[in-house]
Amino acid sequence: MKRISHLLLLLLLVIVSANASNKELYQKLCTLKGVITVDSLPSDYSSEKYVVTIRQPLDHKHPEKGSFTQRVVISHEGFDRPTVLVTEGYGGDYALNPRYRDELAGLFQTNTVFVEHRYFSGSVPDTVDWQYLTAQNSASDLHLITTLFKQIYPQKWISTGISKGGQTALIYRAFFPNDVDITVPYVAPVSRSAEDGRHEPFLNVVGDKKTRQAILSFQREVLKRRGEIIPLLEKFCMEKQLSFRISMNEVLDYCVLEYSFAFWQWGTPASQIPANSATTEVLFKHLTEISGPDYFATGQPTQAFFIQAARELGYYGYDIEPFKDLLFIRTAKDYLQRIMLPEGITIQFQPELYKKLTNFIATSDPRLIFVYGEYDPWTSVGITKLDGKKNMFVAIQPKGSHRARINTLPDSLRDKVIKTIKLWLEK
Repeated sequence: MKRISHLLLLLLLVIVSANASNKELYQKLCTLKGVITVDSLPSDYSSEKYVVTIRQPLDHKHPEKGSFTQRVVISHEGFDRPTVLVTEGYGGDYALNPRYRDELAGLFQTNTVFVEHRYFSGSVPDTVDWQYLTAQNSASDLHLITTLFKQIYPQKWISTGISKGGQTALIYRAFFPNDVDITVPYVAPVSRSAEDGRHEPFLNVVGDKKTRQAILSFQREVLKRRGEIIPLLEKFCMEKQLSFRISMNEVLDYCVLEYSFAFWQWGTPASQIPANSATTEVLFKHLTEISGPDYFATGQPTQAFFIQAARELGYYGYDIEPFKDLLFIRTAKDYLQRIMLPEGITIQFQPELYKKLTNFIATSDPRLIFVYGEYDPWTSVGITKLDGKKNMFVAIQPKGSHRARINTLPDSLRDKVIKTIKLWLEK
């Protein structure tokens, strides 16, 4: 009986201790300067999880211009653990899911501070003024947040992100090189103009010749059946309530031009490409699954990204030569301005960010690991060659796509990445 009493007392102490820990973290979050709300979230992995809203200046150089609220998701492992800063490049709704867990957080049992990018999803200003959507303001958002949360999590920090989020992690490190200890950008592009020019030659040599020929044959077959496909496309767009700044014939052209990029980006199996003898319905279904018309529609959640791409992040162009005899359009030049930006907005590309990033890589040697997929078109504008660096290195998944991660790398390369990060966290 005495043994049972001791066990019950021990259990009670554990429960009380857990509640005290919960209260401590909640109180710490509430006392951070600029924090507006703190709400608890369920988690399959973390002992505590919160969604926090933080007041941010629209323009960090001129706080008097106004402010907006930015959404941050905290997943708690321990006050004595390292922290992963996830620099999302878009909206962060998925981080609210109880099953969400960043790869690095899982590998190294870290806290996670997940930051939604300004002007996306739950972090959009009440009045949208595109002039404040800049890389420097984004980096300054992250600097403010990191500075705040280091009061709670004083151990080492790793910044990381995927795709545009990986690009954001690199931008943050270039603007504030001493904020974090380690940076791991996944599949991060570093483009030099609105139509960079390196993607198109890459698509002409990526993979094997047989697959490239099958892609080209499919694209041309779709265009040859324009008369049958346009009605299917019109019905598809009507059902999804999609609207465009261009005609339906032009929409079809851009879907076809986008197809090869999207095919390699997401690692589509060549076996899924329909034969030329397939029905028009089968061809159309496959086209919309790989490069659907919604990508070119107005009012999409990606609108803020296209503003950034046109201004300073850069983007890619299309090679129309293999299809000129079948296309409705005469040129794809400047398509980003013509069809992807909000109507009435013209943006001149500014190369200063590209110069800053490439100069940062060339003249410094931070603890930084790039992860890429060999077949991903974005790899053509990635940081894939590093000479004379002690800390920085590149890990490329053979035949990998935009889905390349540490856990998809070959075992020996995966082990090297994990061992290196572990060593950096211990030093």
